[in-house]
Amino acid sequence: MSERLDVLRLGYRKGRDPRITTHLALVARAMGADGFLLAGDEDKEMFENLKSVDSRFGGSLETEHVSGLGHLRRHVENGGTAIHLTMYGEPFRKAIPKIRRDKPVVIIVGGAKVPGDVYKLCQHNVAVGNQPHSEVAALALFMDAWFGESASERNFDGARLVIEGTNKGKVVHEIEEE
Repeated sequence: MSERLDVLRLGYRKGRDPRITTHLALVARAMGADGFLLAGDEDKEMFENLKSVDSRFGGSLETEHVSGLGHLRRHVENGGTAIHLTMYGEPFRKAIPKIRRDKPVVIIVGGAKVPGDVYKLCQHNVAVGNQPHSEVAALALFMDAWFGESASERNFDGARLVIEGTNKGKVVHEIEEE
């Protein structure tokens, strides 16, 4: 397993992208990322909402606003692995076994238009399909294959609420603080 896995959202536009970017962060959190990095417009409210999810459902997703290409360049120069999710990449099920896990990993999810330098800087340009699709779906499929386990089997430390899914409805368990 890699020592750290972050998801980097490039080109965030606060007035246009908050819903899809929040969904990317929630998928990153639920599927096991250590951090969610946002490049583009700053959005402290989004980060506060993500911390609120952590406080209720457990876990500790780290959030940070970063300079997109600069952060990616430093990550790679420091020996990290960069994986770019794009529909123009190698099929993810073929790519995953080739990707080193003994170094910090950053998964890049593009925004409006991904600069060509991203393709060059990343050691892996990976696709979950070759048709137009949602970046949220791409991230979920990739991370599920990367970790090899279902998000429903993941436990989060410090949870105050735990959802137990059933065929008809749900059961919400409230955990008492000790």
